[in-house]
Amino acid sequence: MNRIVATLALAAALPAISAVASPVGAQAVKSSALAPYRDAGLPVEQRVDDLLARMTLPEKIAQILCIWDGKVGILDDRLQLDPAKLRARFPNGLGQFARPSDAKGSGSPRLVPGRDPRQTVALVNALQRWAVTETRLGIPILFHEEGLHGYAALGATSFPQAIALASTWDPDLIRQVNEVIAREVSARGVSLVLSPVVDVARDPRWGRIEETFGEDPYLVGEMGVAAVEGLQGPGRARVLQKGRVFATLKHLTGHGQPESGTNIGPAPLSERELRERFFPPFEQVVTRTGIEAVMASYNEIDGVPSHANPWLLQDVLRGEWGFRGAVMSDYAAIDQLQSLHHIAASLDEAAVRALDAGVDSDLPEGLSYATLEKAVRDGRVSEAAVDRAVRRMLELKFRAGLFERPYADAAKAVADTNTPAARALARKAAERSIILLKNNGMLPLAEGGTIAVIGPNAGVARLGGYYGQPPKTVSILEGLRTKLGGRTRLLFAEGVKITENDDWWADEVTLADPAQNRRLIAQAVEVARGADRIVLALGDTEQTSREGWASTHLGDRTSLDLVGQQQELFDALKALGKPIAVVLINGRPASTVKIAEQADALVEGWYPGEQGGSAMADVLFGTVNPGGKLPVTVPRNVGQLPLTYDRKPSSGRGYLFDSTEPLFPFGWGLSYTSFALSSPRLSASSIRPGGSVTVSVDVANTGNRAGDETVQLYVRDKQSSVTRPLKELKGFKRVTLAPGETRTVTLTIGPEHLRMWNDRMERVVEPGEFEIMTGANSMALEAATLTVTQ
Repeated sequence: MNRIVATLALAAALPAISAVASPVGAQAVKSSALAPYRDAGLPVEQRVDDLLARMTLPEKIAQILCIWDGKVGILDDRLQLDPAKLRARFPNGLGQFARPSDAKGSGSPRLVPGRDPRQTVALVNALQRWAVTETRLGIPILFHEEGLHGYAALGATSFPQAIALASTWDPDLIRQVNEVIAREVSARGVSLVLSPVVDVARDPRWGRIEETFGEDPYLVGEMGVAAVEGLQGPGRARVLQKGRVFATLKHLTGHGQPESGTNIGPAPLSERELRERFFPPFEQVVTRTGIEAVMASYNEIDGVPSHANPWLLQDVLRGEWGFRGAVMSDYAAIDQLQSLHHIAASLDEAAVRALDAGVDSDLPEGLSYATLEKAVRDGRVSEAAVDRAVRRMLELKFRAGLFERPYADAAKAVADTNTPAARALARKAAERSIILLKNNGMLPLAEGGTIAVIGPNAGVARLGGYYGQPPKTVSILEGLRTKLGGRTRLLFAEGVKITENDDWWADEVTLADPAQNRRLIAQAVEVARGADRIVLALGDTEQTSREGWASTHLGDRTSLDLVGQQQELFDALKALGKPIAVVLINGRPASTVKIAEQADALVEGWYPGEQGGSAMADVLFGTVNPGGKLPVTVPRNVGQLPLTYDRKPSSGRGYLFDSTEPLFPFGWGLSYTSFALSSPRLSASSIRPGGSVTVSVDVANTGNRAGDETVQLYVRDKQSSVTRPLKELKGFKRVTLAPGETRTVTLTIGPEHLRMWNDRMERVVEPGEFEIMTGANSMALEAATLTVTQ
């Protein structure tokens, strides 16, 4: 979500939406108490029809507006709601209120702490009391929050970042995590979260890759479906259940492969590429869940920004996939039709274009849609178009039960936030997300002796973007100290600083002073001399991999190498000749070629959440056997980009002086035990185009430890009317096996896994031969042949 938000001065300069001449206040609300829209026994559509017919144009437009930074204008000096300011600013009600958990809008919670559960509920209830009892029709407010990998609020549970959750290859776990997020958000009176991100991330230079489930459409789709089911509940019911919140699917679409890897850059993608790579996760969620909100993306596709693209938002999303919910704007994205894309001459024109394209709500300040009253009266847009958007926003409120239950319970919000069970799940999620990339036998570590714990990411818990403020976080150093309890001597040195500041919200990013870092490296070497083993924690801060939401707030990079003097630190420690295990704590794939070659062990931890240090300690010492798998390809260098496992046959011919092979392939991940996978067995060697086949693989734990293996199933169309990838993931299953145990994993291939867009852009299953490949990663595969007959 972009933080390019208009200043309060600009907001103040816009004409206020005219006040309604009808009576307001308690008497007006009482007079409508028996109106059909207040009857919970009626169908939602009938209630909306009745309410919409009673609304004036200013009241309608108020329902498609929002407030975020502007909230400071309705708060007093103690940051509490000022009813007089609220009434003056919004005489016709208010559609949405963004992030009631923050203190006063955008800004670092380190500088201005957010609201705790009781304070958030107090604000939510005060706003709802005004909306329900003091506006003419008593329409409650829809509140939304961030919930990408935990409720981004004071006191809430912080889970591993999305790319780490994807590394679990465990949809059931994703559901559980999102159930907790929903419970913590819902308890504070909020009905909508801006999550999950199902952008398919095809460029690791892009700072938002950490927010995604990776590079593969199928994996992203399965994780996205699981996340939505966790937030909203299973099935396609459109009525919000207790303890659940509506999800917002984002960002539609092409956002994950921007030009030059820079955030919101053009997505130079053909329709075929969109349909084969970027549409599938959105389609899966829309057709398999009860998703009620979709957010359009900032970027343009073929010259048309998504917020002004009726083909995307109407023909495809609503027409082809049958979406029935509301389309949200990304933050200030409608305004950017004028300021960034230059396809509108004014905010008025931007509003008309977005409304006509199918955007239903203007987040976060409603600056563009605030002009729609005049546009309607001038005949530049129809009131029917406004009604269409208002209807969808009202439906959300009715389906959320806000007309019957607008208020939250502060005691429940406290009780449901960061519970022992939630913390235990955060630790479990971190354990299952950790990936063992390399191990020459150094891991797992044995207790005893002396270990030097070194590195800029050893003594701090890094949470990643859109983070919350959990009551306590556990660093790797603290996790090791707690686990070992003095039985192993631990020495610590920071080694280097990465950036001078590590606040995700801060605009300026300044690399640490190289001279100071070299002094820190020398100190770390002296500390490590007294140890027999080294654990070195390297990677990113929240500033070196993040959303670049403005030209003054950047987060994308031209290199995938470690930032600053981290490589120098590794080289100096390696020169000591001691065993060294490197742990990466980061938000994007890192091209650590030399480290991968020279380290004795290499572990990918991503941003592992509030309990990440405890989980990493358990992995390093073997209490937990790592079983995570890469959801992205790790390139050797940026010159290989784009580099994904599902490349076309003509790609990757070769380079002078370098390899086309990745540093680590998609699906890669080792274990402290060993596994043997059989060749795939098909239940039939041939099927008709509409048929299905069962694929069976025997998985044996051939080592002496219990562990997890993930069976991955890939498909290749050997000959087709248009070029097809060399392999495409179409199934997976993570299993836990005891030493010596063998289990048969069964997966199904149906027409939905074999179909393609042919040379006439028709979606078909073409007859012919398909390779059905299975294995433990995208490189180590065995195949069987399936024939699809006429």
